[in-house]
Amino acid sequence: MLVQMELAKIIIVESGDSQVIVLRELGGDRHFPILIGITEALAIDRGVKGLRTSRPMTHDLVASLIRQLEAELEQIVIHELRDHTFFANLILRRNGERIEIDCRPSDAIAVGVAAKTPIMVEDDVLTEVCPSEEP
Repeated sequence: MLVQMELAKIIIVESGDSQVIVLRELGGDRHFPILIGITEALAIDRGVKGLRTSRPMTHDLVASLIRQLEAELEQIVIHELRDHTFFANLILRRNGERIEIDCRPSDAIAVGVAAKTPIMVEDDVLTEVCPSEEP
């Protein structure tokens, strides 16, 4: 089962190796951080703020390719956590066909944030990163 999340926070520390995004369950209390690179963090931040660069960045290029190929980015799905690494897919729809493209969650969010693409997380992954506090 998929659970919809929202981008709750972007923490950028330019002097650090890793930046942080926090995803929060839409209409719920569960949330978790994902460590990402500075390039992805800045791309996500620009997307949230609606800022454009003078030339397309890589994430802008991917979004443009999706549009030019007459596909729609339906959702981002974080489907696995293995060895402290999250795995995600971009879910596209083109001519009625569902297309799944493997990618890092940070790249997927950077591509989809400006279009407000839904971010989904498999319930198993969410349960693993947000264990219940009840006995």
